[in-house]
Amino acid sequence: MVTENLPRVPLRIAIGLAAMLLLANCAESPSTNVVEPAQTGPTEITLPRGDIVEEAQLRTKLAMLSPTVRVDEAERLALCAYKTSRRLAREYRVVFPPALNNILINTGGRKRGLCYQWTEDLLHQLDALKLETLELHWGEAFARTFSENNGVVVTAKGQPFARGIVLDAWRYQGRLYWGPVRKDPEGYPWKENKAQYDRVFQTKAAEQTASSVNRG
Repeated sequence: MVTENLPRVPLRIAIGLAAMLLLANCAESPSTNVVEPAQTGPTEITLPRGDIVEEAQLRTKLAMLSPTVRVDEAERLALCAYKTSRRLAREYRVVFPPALNNILINTGGRKRGLCYQWTEDLLHQLDALKLETLELHWGEAFARTFSENNGVVVTAKGQPFARGIVLDAWRYQGRLYWGPVRKDPEGYPWKENKAQYDRVFQTKAAEQTASSVNRG
């Protein structure tokens, strides 16, 4: 057999590596609901100089998605995305690299900060802008694998998902990554997940209804 020529790995090392892969997984557990959303209140965030330059570039790219995109919406979305990403990093108390942060979350050292949680919290903040010429989507890559990643994809209203720009706050733990869906430098094959998008907002609506009933 071919395996006879492969080096033997001690069982304890193999188990350790498997455990690290499992704990570093960014995917949502099938039994996990959207819980303990980050506190995304009016905390003042001052963007680093690099973010200011990149935010200006993002607003330009958003405005270029289509002649129908309003410049003011592109500006508000870009600024919100950058400030929300930095604020979430503070609230999640993130560490780098992302895989280490995932291990802390999966072992109870942190409450939030997996890739789908970054996406949920960022998506809620962008949705609150009440955009009319830009549209938000849930993007995922390598779904249900150890390499899974999630992000918000922005398109012009009515534009195909594949022509959008992906916003990934998890990749650099709060320093927002953005780029064309079709040309991800790390090879993420982004696909739209409409069901997850709907699920996130259905969960939020249910939580708001329950909160309203409890206050009553």
